[in-house]
Amino acid sequence: MHGADEGDSLLAMSARPQSRSQALQRPSLLILNQYYWPGVESTAKLLTELAEKLAADYDVTVVTGAVEGASGAEEALRNGVRVRRVRSTVYPRHNLALRGINYLTFFALAFRAGLGVARADVVLCMSDPPFISAVAVAAARRHRAPLLVVTQDVFPEIAVRLGRLDNRLLIGLLDRLVKLGLLRADCVVAIGGTMKRRLVDKGIDPRKITVIPNWTDTDAVVPVTVENAWVREHGLSGCFIAMHSGNIGFAQDLDSLVRAASFLRDLDDLRIVIIGSGARHADLVALAARLEVDSVRFLPYQPKGRLSESLSAGHVHVVGLASGLSGYVVPSRFYGVLAAGRPVIVAADPDAETVADVEASGCGWVVPPGRPELLAAQIRHAYEHRDGLAKMGRRGREYVVAEFDRSVALARYRHAIETTLALSQGARASGKAHPLSASSLR
Repeated sequence: MHGADEGDSLLAMSARPQSRSQALQRPSLLILNQYYWPGVESTAKLLTELAEKLAADYDVTVVTGAVEGASGAEEALRNGVRVRRVRSTVYPRHNLALRGINYLTFFALAFRAGLGVARADVVLCMSDPPFISAVAVAAARRHRAPLLVVTQDVFPEIAVRLGRLDNRLLIGLLDRLVKLGLLRADCVVAIGGTMKRRLVDKGIDPRKITVIPNWTDTDAVVPVTVENAWVREHGLSGCFIAMHSGNIGFAQDLDSLVRAASFLRDLDDLRIVIIGSGARHADLVALAARLEVDSVRFLPYQPKGRLSESLSAGHVHVVGLASGLSGYVVPSRFYGVLAAGRPVIVAADPDAETVADVEASGCGWVVPPGRPELLAAQIRHAYEHRDGLAKMGRRGREYVVAEFDRSVALARYRHAIETTLALSQGARASGKAHPLSASSLR
């Protein structure tokens, strides 16, 4: 079971006495991340939910990047959050060089915007781009505020393992930039226990790492019948659906899912539905055409208001993670699948967080990554034993409500931020230059 990690047991310290005007002024929170509403990226959606909920207690300012196809003011107030959108480039991300330009333009413009914010009592950044924490360090120093770094993936290791980076000079430079933020952060959030171990291997003090998994809104995503309106609209009535819903990138090993279809040609009513977009989308469409697997269908990301229907349409979901990536990235859509009450087939290494969750909850099966024939055999097993799928789905739903609901994650983030702020105020009262030490986060 996931619970509070050692790092979550943050010690509270009393702040120095405040004046009446200070007491009436809410703490301000500055958030830095390239992706935010209306972006479709998982980090954009998660961060938007987090920021809007924290706006009940903090004056929240988000510095974020441009969104392709979206127009709007450079500064806007949305659901209590002040959004400052810089004019970074939005080149297609499947090209690594162009993605790098997107990163660099946001990095430079966010630096100026972050330092230009009038007040920040706490600075928080996610890992888009992976080295944005270097900007967050500068902003935290400018505002004499503590820094929280939320690590969604471990970079540049993940890019190296995916074969996306091989220039040793560039790898070393990026590693130093990423570590600058991690080493100087007052609190580092890892989204899984295996990821915490990867960060420790990277040289980060384990005493300042706290584990807060990503989440889903179990009130917004609920189980509905498989034969729902979404299924009928997409011509899938009467089919057995094996589904992937989420990012279609290099880490998800979706080649194995497409190739698995070639072992299942005899199942006339089977449909493998891949929902989402990403750097590997065009390659997978081409692979399906080359293999002539008519059972594979590709659909775009579905509106948030229809996720209950689309996710519930899958009799079984496939959550893949390429070999060697466990702990370097954690598939976040996994929690939405469980919220919809559907069983999962996890194709990942044994030490992956999703494997631990499947084993703890009994909500599905585990197969090795990169083995399409074994994945196909497990899909066939689910197809032939569909009567038992509902029970597995209920177990998954119960597990995600207890461990990964948005309210659980929000309480953990509030605790980390509030305690970090109290420690910072206490340190200032005592005259210390830097608010927190690693031992404070024990």
